[in-house]
Amino acid sequence: MKNAEKDLEKSAAQSGESPAVLSAETVTNEEKTQEILEKYDREAQVRGLSSPWGLAIRWMCILFSLFQFYTAGFGVLPATIQRSTHLFFVMALIYLLYPMTSKMSRKSVHWADLALAVISSVVALYLTVNYHNLMFRAGEPTTIDLIFGALAILLVLEISRRIVGMPIVIIAVVFVAYAKWGHLIPGFLAHRQIGWTRIINHMYLTTEGILGAPLGVSATFVFLFILFGAFLHKSGLGKFFIDLALAATGHRVGGPAKVAVLASGLFGTISGSSVANTVTTGTFTIPLMKRIGYLPHFAGAVEAASSTGGQLMPPIMGAAAFIMSEFIGVPYIRIATAAILPAVLYYLAVFVMIHMEALRLGLRGIPKEELPNTKKVFFSGGHLLIPVVVIIYMLVKGYTPLKAAFYSILWTVAIAMCRKATRMSVRDILDAFEDGARSALGVAAACACAGLIIGSVTLTGIGLKLANGIVALAGGKLLPTLFFTMVASIILGMGLPTTAKYIVLSAMAAPAIQKFGVPTLAAHMFIFYYGIIADLTPPVALAAYAGAGIAGADPMKTGFQALKLAVAGFLIPYFFVYSPELLMIQANASGLILPIVTSIIGAILLAFAGAGFWLKQLNIIQRVCLFAAALLLIKPGLITDLCGIGIAAAVFIWQKALVSRRA
Repeated sequence: MKNAEKDLEKSAAQSGESPAVLSAETVTNEEKTQEILEKYDREAQVRGLSSPWGLAIRWMCILFSLFQFYTAGFGVLPATIQRSTHLFFVMALIYLLYPMTSKMSRKSVHWADLALAVISSVVALYLTVNYHNLMFRAGEPTTIDLIFGALAILLVLEISRRIVGMPIVIIAVVFVAYAKWGHLIPGFLAHRQIGWTRIINHMYLTTEGILGAPLGVSATFVFLFILFGAFLHKSGLGKFFIDLALAATGHRVGGPAKVAVLASGLFGTISGSSVANTVTTGTFTIPLMKRIGYLPHFAGAVEAASSTGGQLMPPIMGAAAFIMSEFIGVPYIRIATAAILPAVLYYLAVFVMIHMEALRLGLRGIPKEELPNTKKVFFSGGHLLIPVVVIIYMLVKGYTPLKAAFYSILWTVAIAMCRKATRMSVRDILDAFEDGARSALGVAAACACAGLIIGSVTLTGIGLKLANGIVALAGGKLLPTLFFTMVASIILGMGLPTTAKYIVLSAMAAPAIQKFGVPTLAAHMFIFYYGIIADLTPPVALAAYAGAGIAGADPMKTGFQALKLAVAGFLIPYFFVYSPELLMIQANASGLILPIVTSIIGAILLAFAGAGFWLKQLNIIQRVCLFAAALLLIKPGLITDLCGIGIAAAVFIWQKALVSRRA
């Protein structure tokens, strides 16, 4: 991880400000920060290799990015070739970068890992080199095909264990075992007997297994957007976001917490990892929050809740959003548009809640003289926002996400050259290519492993069977079906990244929700949301635990506080399933104005209820009433809106009377 103090000084230099007190008080120890990142993010548990291995891997990462960049700009190769070449780079790099066990040295490459890297390269490139021959004899695998196929399954499981974790491996093994022995299970889950030859052929030689749609999205859209994020970060946009947040909100009531919300929301648009976002922005914001009087667990929770919401924030959402686009056949820009209002409601609720907490505790902001100047921040770094505007424009105009990301990367380099402070050298560009490849490894491994799960589903038809089982368990009611899906997502969230959670549940739970007539996009967004929010849900709340590590707070206490701050994220998905207008589905432009206004008011009232403070401290009856009013206002409908406003007005009058009486 880059030295945070140097980043702050560079940022201050760009804006013409002195780091002053902030450079000493907001930057945590680099080694401690890296330790926290490695503890809660498996992708950070990487070897630190020096030459010649470090140099060789660096150039392999650069070649990986150049391959992806070239095919994005000049034409994607046939699916099998594109995906198998992508898999070749992913498997080789993971075996070289991630040790087999935590006890193995991170200073050198073990001979066993080198051997696995070579074998995985042969297995993946076999599909590329023999593409035409394999297409000619499709469905008739040779002995060599089957041997390589069996090796591919095992190698994919192993890279997933190293970089993603054991839970996804266990789930994949269970699904593959079900494909082989599921015919022995009595009842509705039974299927016809399937031999190993057909299973291996399906998983390795077709685009229904390892090389399926998840890896296809990783090999195209996802990689390019991750690479785009790497270039934006290298250009200095991440530091611009933090400076902008400091300048805009740092001096206000509870300023540092508002800085965390704003900076994390902005930074989340170029970072798809809740934990990495928490650690990156939390390095600056959490010490500031503690400095003005927020309790450590509250400071860690604010950063975790804010960072987790980054994957919900358009225009660049988490990788699962691109997979959703492929799965349901909806343009990515449509998904990003649907996510706007729910994301705004989520962040608004968190923002208002921390504002009310600051009012309750009487906390002030940071003196203006210690903060960067807003005009100078915009003058020095505002041009870095142009590539983000470009990518939004291109998506709206109908360009594919792949082309939009390709041209936006070129714009990023060109725009960064406009000012000396943000100018990218050849080394910076190569660093961005390397960082992009490294950042894409975890998503790609999860997608390859998820391909085994999806392959088993398509081979056995278990997806429809499980959907029918969920509906039956829910008694044929939509609300219990949604609840069971939420619980399943949170449980899976204890060990799976967002991308893998979404892929698994999209095959099993989404069809169950759609059986009730729920629009496809709403059903998949429901799953997508809970896959993300799971990062805040104890007992395994990785983003909250990372925030607690920086804050020096109790992890469980921080997790439950983050859960409280993110209450809007737990409720909003239910509302957009019942009222798709919140996703801008089934509604015209004029009909959206009232639902947007009332849902925003509802989110604010929800924050009041969660914080337990409005004009003064709320008692339990007032909090329950405001909670009910919030729910009524978030759900579109004239009657519910009027009831919600009436209840909120009654609580306001009650509070006003108590304040007047005390005065």
